[in-house]
Amino acid sequence: MLGKPGALGRRDYLKLLIIGVVLLLSYAASAQDTQRPASTRYEQRTPSRDGIGKFYMGREISQVMGHLGAEWLERPEREREEMPNRLVELLNFKAGDVVADIGVGTGYIARRIASKVGNTGTIYGVDIQQEMLDLLAEKMAEAGITNVKGVLGTITDPKLPPNSVDVAIMVDVYHEFSHPYEMMQNICRSLKTGGRVVFVEYRAEDASVPIKRLHKMSALQVIKEATPHPLVWVETLDKLPWQHIIVFEKIGSGSTQIR
Repeated sequence: MLGKPGALGRRDYLKLLIIGVVLLLSYAASAQDTQRPASTRYEQRTPSRDGIGKFYMGREISQVMGHLGAEWLERPEREREEMPNRLVELLNFKAGDVVADIGVGTGYIARRIASKVGNTGTIYGVDIQQEMLDLLAEKMAEAGITNVKGVLGTITDPKLPPNSVDVAIMVDVYHEFSHPYEMMQNICRSLKTGGRVVFVEYRAEDASVPIKRLHKMSALQVIKEATPHPLVWVETLDKLPWQHIIVFEKIGSGSTQIR
């Protein structure tokens, strides 16, 4: 139940109410997505400057940042702009957790999670570029981190063991998936029941966030695109300077729900 406005606070209540309306409106269209062929799931249009001309649920998919842009992932300003240590603290990783860092890049986030899951935990660093995985291995060796394992995925599949992952995290990467439905389908397959999926995306609702439009996503768009999958929305945290943290939990079957 959403509860009374006074119990949650009017702003939080309205946010939950809006999310509920979006889910109700999008459910009918997205519930049949599992039966659709990919040829009708996506729409092709003339690409914008930063997009690939492929649309999913009304959103144009952005171009991918290749391994040649890896230095941007390690820019000093990122500490101030994204507060990665605060992000990791907010997610409450536990010793022994199996974590999938999807779109791991150079391991900027993975190496901050490594100490939280400890020697009994594992981080699968997934990327579709072998060059990125080579950089990941170098960075982990330099830091003396041994519990991060590089995994070469594809544009549709992270190539993770089924029912093995406690937390799958995607930091500034989901908007680049060329096959978001298929990728999420396979990420969910890798999750344990009760496992979490965490989207971290630059806030499209905030015009002051100085990031290209297609590299930002609204919280409602993320929730909309999660609807075909066996996920329950848990919370949306706006506790970082520029990004949302949008958390879902895997349920046994069905589509996205509000807890």
